Amino acid sequence: MKKNIPSDVWRLDQLDKHISDPQHPYNTFGTGNKHTLVTLPKTNGIDVREKLLEFHDKWYSSNIMCLAVLGKETLDELEEMVVNLFSVVENKEIEPPVWKTHPFKEDQFKAKVYVSPVKDVRNLNIVFPCEDLTEFYKSAPGHYISHLMGHEGPGSILSVLKARGWSSNLVAGSKPAPRGFGFFGVAVDLTEEGINHIDDIVKLVFQYLNMLKKEGPQKWVQDENRDIGQMIFRFKDKESPRVYISSLVHSLQEYPMENVLNANYMLTEWKPELIEEIWSNFVPDRVRIAVIGKKFEDELNEEEPWYGTRYKKVSIPEETIKNWNEAGLCPELRMPEKNEFIPTDFHLYPLDEDVTEHPVIIEDTALTRVWFKQDDQFLLPKANLMFDFVSPLAYLDPLNCNLTHMLVQLFRDALNEYAYAAELAGLKWELINTKYGLILGIGGYNNKQHILLEKIMEKLTNFKIDPKRFNICKENYIRNLKNFSAEQPYQHAVYYLTVLLTEHSWTKQELLAATDQITIERLEAFIPQILSKMHIESLVHGNVNKEKALQLVHIVEDHLTSSLNMSPLLPRQLLLNRELKLEDGCHYSYEVENNVHKSSCIELYYQCGLQSKENNIKLELFAQIVQEPCFNILRTKEQLGYIVFSGIRRSNGVQGLRIIVQSDRHPTYLDTRIEQFLENMMDYIKEMSEEEFLRHREALAAQRLEKPKQLSTQTNRYWSEITAQQYHFDRANVEVAYLRTLTKNDIIDFYNELLSNTAAARKKLAVQVVSMADGGAGKVAEKEYTPENNKGSVIDDITVFKSSHEMHPLVQPYINITRKGNKCKL
Repeated sequence: MKKNIPSDVWRLDQLDKHISDPQHPYNTFGTGNKHTLVTLPKTNGIDVREKLLEFHDKWYSSNIMCLAVLGKETLDELEEMVVNLFSVVENKEIEPPVWKTHPFKEDQFKAKVYVSPVKDVRNLNIVFPCEDLTEFYKSAPGHYISHLMGHEGPGSILSVLKARGWSSNLVAGSKPAPRGFGFFGVAVDLTEEGINHIDDIVKLVFQYLNMLKKEGPQKWVQDENRDIGQMIFRFKDKESPRVYISSLVHSLQEYPMENVLNANYMLTEWKPELIEEIWSNFVPDRVRIAVIGKKFEDELNEEEPWYGTRYKKVSIPEETIKNWNEAGLCPELRMPEKNEFIPTDFHLYPLDEDVTEHPVIIEDTALTRVWFKQDDQFLLPKANLMFDFVSPLAYLDPLNCNLTHMLVQLFRDALNEYAYAAELAGLKWELINTKYGLILGIGGYNNKQHILLEKIMEKLTNFKIDPKRFNICKENYIRNLKNFSAEQPYQHAVYYLTVLLTEHSWTKQELLAATDQITIERLEAFIPQILSKMHIESLVHGNVNKEKALQLVHIVEDHLTSSLNMSPLLPRQLLLNRELKLEDGCHYSYEVENNVHKSSCIELYYQCGLQSKENNIKLELFAQIVQEPCFNILRTKEQLGYIVFSGIRRSNGVQGLRIIVQSDRHPTYLDTRIEQFLENMMDYIKEMSEEEFLRHREALAAQRLEKPKQLSTQTNRYWSEITAQQYHFDRANVEVAYLRTLTKNDIIDFYNELLSNTAAARKKLAVQVVSMADGGAGKVAEKEYTPENNKGSVIDDITVFKSSHEMHPLVQPYINITRKGNKCKL
């Protein structure tokens, strides 16, 4: 598929297959195109359809199939529903294929491949051959090794790489492979300095392996992983039925029936000999290395045929292999410490006497507002803490936006070694920057959350910048801004629509232009500024009571007020961004070029006004009705493109219908096809039977009333209402009650008022991403399109466009609530 061709992930995966044993089935391609499925087979006299039928006739056999069914019905009823349906599948008594030979032959080891990526990325992949370890799931020897090699705490490979300034991220573990063989890999990103130390990094990996082999397999490590696995399984969150059942049916293929539910969690055996057997193969004589970076572009002399990836494959000199074989030990590398974050107390707090249905404010000061909801639904020893540190400094200008981003990245980087053990023990944390400031989140087992929160706040209020990590982080940030140009066209369409409609938005180009001003001195001065003048909006939700919730919030407050001269914000400094208001009858078009992808894209947005109970539900029901026809007509029947999406865009309290199509066709043509589709939807709805309309209505009602499966999902619902300052915690019940009063005529009226191309109040904005890559739609002459398919009013300058429009007002809170912030008197 064309959309995959510029993807470095797909390209590297295919290159790995390409340079494996040409006689092995692994040496094939993963996605097809017209050339591989039509042109090439015809040239070789192959009937693709006949081959497909042959494949089906051979392998479509019940004895190698598994079925998993989930439903509210009884087991007998579920069985009755599916047995007759699937019992007709013939049992051909065939054996599923197992490939015992490895696609890496002996003469393909000790090889290094240099690769040119599409994006400006730098990575090192170290791969060893491995057997298929599926049958050893009860002792999980591969997990033992990957747990240690991928560790991020003190004494780990990553810790030493970061100290030397060579890398910021490392992943180790088994790579998915067909039955019968496997791969074990270590992948690291590379800094500008790190890409010049490839052999040193590989040597460090072998030194860590030497240390592990010297120490031997440690049962206490296995016991920790066993305890964590048992804990996760015991207090496992519910999953979405679709995700759960698809993972379950996959497990049926791999594990005995009695272990399909817990095979990935229960370590019931300890087999150190298996661990030693596996890592005995992780030696320099059996290694393959890939080095990915733009700096090698001029040296590459070969090209992978399907994706066009340029590369150069060389043999690793015997002298280097000898050096790795004699690597010995590195004194900086050691086993991790025992994990003190593993929870030991799983008791549930008794419910408060006045437990509420929705979050309530339990503390409200000029500095802090605390929302609290004790969990009485999931009843798990878990809690989620959210803190929104609101500061107008965070997004004041492009430089401040960059400085806020740098603060977050450097802080996360600096705390990673300490917090990694907590993450392994099911205690997750994140710090992100937004337009409004910083958001800190901690979630998972509540037993030791206060310890992690204390450390985070202590580190944040006394943060010292490491100059080496600063330079690495800054360079990564600049590359990421530049790499946005290589993202998929639909991502560009979504991004530019946001830039056009949001009151206050700095573009990637503006942020990039301001990166020259990012210095350590500026960042050191900025950190106390942003932390000393803010408002804290918090939510504590889960296995906590009011007393404990306030204790947790006071940890945050106390660190900020004792370390910094804190002062609260004024109410008007806490107002949200607003959304641009399009005028009735408008049709705007904004065009941007893309030079990386051969596909173009269009996003059509029909603005429908402010969020309200009535507006929300009418738009949602219309979107529900047209979703399937949109996909069926534009993608399946007209085959305009692989990516076709229709749905609702909500931002800053304003909403509208959006339709996205990524295609080889020019966006102007796509515009006409989408408009024709929308026009046809009027007749589609008018001709719809009352029974079908009610089915759509109830489907939307069921979707909106579906209870969250996980505590975190419920937390996110509460948090989105709090950060949007709408506080409509009972939104689903209120809006579904209104939904059930709607008739088909209500939706027809909604369409005629806001979406019909003859509607006086219709507001349309199109973002066209035009491919200028070889063979892209930008090369196609405009004469392909009929004259009446004009682009409307073309937006040449975003600033001029935004300055000529008013903004929508903000949606007012659903509940009667005092404005947060300092209640100063005039």
